[in-house]
Amino acid sequence: TAQQALAVQARLIDNPTITLDQNALQQAIHRQGAVGDNPDLRRNQVAIQAQQLFSLAGRRRAAGRVGQQAAVVEQFNLEDLVRNLRFQLRTTFYDIHYRLQTLRVYDAEIPQLRRTVELYQSQYEKGNIALKEVIRLKAFLFTLETERVGLVTDQANSQADLHILLRDSTNSTFRPVVNLDRLRSLSLAPFPEQQLLDTALVRRADLLSRRAEVQRQQLNLRLQRAVATPDLAVGYSYDRLGSYFDNYNSVTLGIAVPVFNRNQGNIQAAKAQVSGSQALAAQQQLTVRRDVHEAYQIAQRQDDLYQHTSRDTTPFSRLIDNIEQGYTKRLISIVEYLDFYEAYKNNVLQLNTLRANRMRAFESVNLSVGRVLLRAE
Repeated sequence: TAQQALAVQARLIDNPTITLDQNALQQAIHRQGAVGDNPDLRRNQVAIQAQQLFSLAGRRRAAGRVGQQAAVVEQFNLEDLVRNLRFQLRTTFYDIHYRLQTLRVYDAEIPQLRRTVELYQSQYEKGNIALKEVIRLKAFLFTLETERVGLVTDQANSQADLHILLRDSTNSTFRPVVNLDRLRSLSLAPFPEQQLLDTALVRRADLLSRRAEVQRQQLNLRLQRAVATPDLAVGYSYDRLGSYFDNYNSVTLGIAVPVFNRNQGNIQAAKAQVSGSQALAAQQQLTVRRDVHEAYQIAQRQDDLYQHTSRDTTPFSRLIDNIEQGYTKRLISIVEYLDFYEAYKNNVLQLNTLRANRMRAFESVNLSVGRVLLRAE
């Protein structure tokens, strides 16, 4: 990653500096004893300097550790992004599945109701039934069609999200395949809340990122204290003719005297950043505890409601044909006919909504823990 590359860069030793000074205009040197009797040597001045900067108090090592810890923070942030994307992917998968089940009800009801409307429209034109019955049937049909369009729109948006999450550039339509037996048997019973909380405290990437940030700021404080120690510059110089005697060689040592600037400001800022990061880590730990508790309670309520709700829609499916025939034969009123259709539709819609909410609640538990513990695949 980028932070890992920066950590490598921080540990590198500074490059040495080499300076070459060569005179551009040659002039004779009239000085007694100047480089013997060779006229070429008396006319060429050369000076060479080499210098290397050494970091004291372990500053380079401290900078490398700060960079390495920054890479750890970046890694945890990436894992947290994956955690949230995984939640979005899995919830979208189940939303598409249960919305398909609901659309099947509309796809079965609407054509059947259209046939009834056409039949009663022809009977009205013959004067056999009142106009109000036709109007009520058409209004109910329009309501169903409008609701179906809304579901289809939501389904298209979910399909688009799924294509993005899977990085799929085709125009294919996803049809989720689920194991119904495992969906029904999914339960929180094997996972006590305290166990999930303990797992979250050691696995949640966002919490680990905050803790790693505390360590990074502590390492940065050590770095700033090391920066207060000035660097040592060690050098060598050679001067052929420019010094008080020819072929001058010397060793140079240089260090900044920390009289005014001892890096006090950066040290105080680093201390404040350590305190701030510790407060954020403590706050994030409270957030994790709250997330796990709330997700667990919601999932428990959703599962209890699901387990105590009748999920058998077979009686409605069998009865709908009899209701259709009874209304055609005028054995039941239009109010009873439409009430049954509405009750059947609402029953299936609420049941699929309950199923989807239950799976979303289970996935919220997985999200809050940081691991996929509740799975039906």
